[in-house]
Parts: sequence; C-alpha cells; structure tokens
Amino acid sequence: MNFQIAMLLGQDGVTNGAIYALLALSILLVFTVTRILLIPQGEFVTYGALTMAAIQAGHPTPLAWLLLVLTLIECALDLVARWRAGKGLRIDRQMIVKCTYAIALIIAMRNLPLATLPVAFQALLTLCLVVPLGPRLYRLFFQPIAGASALVLLIVSIAVHVAMVGVGLLVFGPEGARTTPFSQTGFEIGPVTLNSQTLWVLIMSVTLIFALFLFFGRSLYGKALQATAVNRTGARLMGISPDMAGKTTFALATFIGCLSGILIAPITTLYFDSGFLISLKGFVGAIIGGLVSYPLAALGALVVGLVEAFSMFWASNYKEVIVFTLIIPFLLWRSLKSHHVEEET
Repeated sequence: MNFQIAMLLGQDGVTNGAIYALLALSILLVFTVTRILLIPQGEFVTYGALTMAAIQAGHPTPLAWLLLVLTLIECALDLVARWRAGKGLRIDRQMIVKCTYAIALIIAMRNLPLATLPVAFQALLTLCLVVPLGPRLYRLFFQPIAGASALVLLIVSIAVHVAMVGVGLLVFGPEGARTTPFSQTGFEIGPVTLNSQTLWVLIMSVTLIFALFLFFGRSLYGKALQATAVNRTGARLMGISPDMAGKTTFALATFIGCLSGILIAPITTLYFDSGFLISLKGFVGAIIGGLVSYPLAALGALVVGLVEAFSMFWASNYKEVIVFTLIIPFLLWRSLKSHHVEEET
C-alpha cells in the first residue's frame, strides 16, 4: 500500500463514516427519548435514495399512496381513541391537514415534470415524501405500546424493519439505483482527487452532528424530549407530551436517514434491502458511544467507516466480519464497567 492508495481508502472511509455517524446519532436520538432501538433506520436511507432515483427517472413513486394509507389509518385510530375517551367522533383540523398533505403529494407526483426538476427541488420532494413516514410508523406501531418493556419494543422494531423491506420491494422493485451527483467538480489534494459529492456528505454530516449536539445539550426542548425516556409519567405531569416527543424524534430520525440516502445515492448503488447492513454499522457506532454520548457515537461511526475501507484492501472477503467484531471489546468493557443488580443488593 502506497500513500496514494491510503489517501483514497481514507477518503472512502471518512465518507462512509460520516453517513454511519448520522445513522448512529439518529439511533441514539430515538433510543434516548423513546427507549426504542430503531432497527428500520436503514430503510429510511434506502427509501430516500430509491425515491430520489425514481424522481430523477421521471417515475411517480407509489410512496405517496403509502403515506396516504398510513395517514388515514392514523386518523381512524385517533378517532377511536377520542370516542373511547368520551370526546365524540370529531374530525379536527390536524387530521384534515394531514390528509390534504398526502393528497397534494399524490397530485404533485402525477403532474410535475419530475425528471427535469432542479436537483435541490428533487431532494426536497423526496424529503417531503419520506419524512412523514416516521411519525406515522411511531403512531401506528410504537405509541400504543410505549410503556412496554425494552424487549417488546425491540421485537416490534424488528417486525417493522421486516415489513418495510417487503414494502420497499413492492414500491421500488428488486433493481438497484443510483442518482446523479450534486456536482461533477473535483478538488486536487496532492495525488488524490476529492469528489465534490464527498464534500457534500462531510459538510452536511458535520452540520447535523453539531446541530443535534447543541439541540440536546443546550436547548430546553431537547432536554424535555430526553426527560420522557427517564420518566414518562413525570414528563407528562410537567406538561411534556410523550406521544409528541416520540413523533418528533421519529421525524428527526427519518429526516436524517432520508438525507443520508440522498447524499450517498450518487456514490453507491442501493437496493431495497441495503438498509439493514448500513443501519447495523451505524448501530456499532452508537454502541461505541454507549447509547448515551453523541460525540463518542459520531467518533465510533467514523472509526467503523475507516476500518471498513481499509479492510476492503487487506481482506475484502472478511470486511463485514472485521467491522462487526469491533463491537465485542466495547460490549465487554461496558459489561465489566457496569454494576449488576445482584452485586448491588
């Protein structure tokens, strides 16, 4: 290995690590607020990438219809909950806005010249289609069991992941897809040409990581969201809605996942089932951060990306094994560091 090859591998590792860092932060975000390990986080990445590819190909994706169906089911569940609470079957303004939004997206997908739209508008349309799926999934599958044990929440999360993979196959098909880069320019750094798409990934990743760190570390609303994971009843008594906190964090996680898919779609080909491995590598970064520290999770994900890149050069057949083996020493260290219940009693 010479210096040029090391630089190229390092560039790939940093690019992948930045994406894994975003996924690690979103997994950490959802877990600290709702105690849910968001296994389907990788599906939001593939949904974002494949939706962007479909829009650039001029194909109106059926994802808007899926959003409408989930919205109608959510409104029906809200009406039943109000009826059981003795508030009557009254359709409020929020329900009308949600349904109108989904219908407007269906009309837009049918009538807009999707293939000729500017890339920025295509990305915005992709976010508008994918991001609302997160709060809908929380309302349908997780909100009714929000007070359940962590094991039950994990089982439901795995079931949602499996369902989303199947829906992805129906909506996008088995073929992989790539999108056109945001820019074709490159920058010479010594013997290596730095792709502009790599810069987009790094800039957006650093911006989001810093924003999340400030939001949860310095803002009152961010701390209020974390309070729902510590004590849902206490948070509700203090005027914090656990249901709204769950929907908000799922919306943020979906936004991060979809944006990650848009950023890496020009770099690598993604398929309907590509999200699981991507999500697992983000999960390794979150574990390195102990599921509590945003900076450590981002740093751990960056290490995962670098190890994966250099493993492809030295032992490409075992790169996945090497990456996932990273989790073992950190789990062992945290197991030895923590105090067991038997030792405390």
